[in-house]
Amino acid sequence: MSDDGKRRWKGPTDGKKSSGRRTGERKVIAYRAKSESSKKWIERQLSDPYVQKAQSEGYRARAAYKLLELDEQMKLLRPGIRVVDLGCAPGGWLQVCVRHKVKEVVGIDLLEVEPVPGAHIVQGDVNNPDDVAAMMTGLTGRPDLVLSDMAANTTGHKQTDSLRTAALADMALVFAEQHLVKGGAFCSKVFQGGATPEMMARLKQVFQTVKHIKPPASRAGSPELFVVAKGFRPEAAQQA
Repeated sequence: MSDDGKRRWKGPTDGKKSSGRRTGERKVIAYRAKSESSKKWIERQLSDPYVQKAQSEGYRARAAYKLLELDEQMKLLRPGIRVVDLGCAPGGWLQVCVRHKVKEVVGIDLLEVEPVPGAHIVQGDVNNPDDVAAMMTGLTGRPDLVLSDMAANTTGHKQTDSLRTAALADMALVFAEQHLVKGGAFCSKVFQGGATPEMMARLKQVFQTVKHIKPPASRAGSPELFVVAKGFRPEAAQQA
């Protein structure tokens, strides 16, 4: 068994010899490996205190506590503000915003999201202007806070996954620059060491403060970090 818990079998070495396993046997092995992986995931979920806490407190996902912990450190949420949640499925961050009595909160995701009372949700693509326009109808003014928990589907290749998630973070930053109110804040998931040097340079140019945070609710083995920027300067964004 390899370190990642997946069985790896060597194929023929000279193009003539078989691996010694028939196709049917390989399917059984693959199924068992998948079943074992699923079993471990279920066991981890059942023993995860954040999962248990989310269930008892009515949050849709343990990820809600990431935002709660980010807010505890950075004071992102307060009554009366407008919030955009990019990649909002399954809706845990929307729930957190509503419970903090924000004035308005809107979200968008490629996946369908069950309604969250108090939130305006659109199933669509952040890259589609029509979808974004439909989302923004839920706000009566520019957002004070742009959140992004977007992450690309993982491939198992750390560098590839990091680059794909970095691209989504860049996309979220572009959105924030186009829509944030002056003095607004931005919070986005990033991977593998934080925001790219290019993104960090841009953040420092258009925001007053920038900080990387790994909230306790983020699993120790996860490569995710969050970058939080406050004090948006639209004049600096326009100059670049």
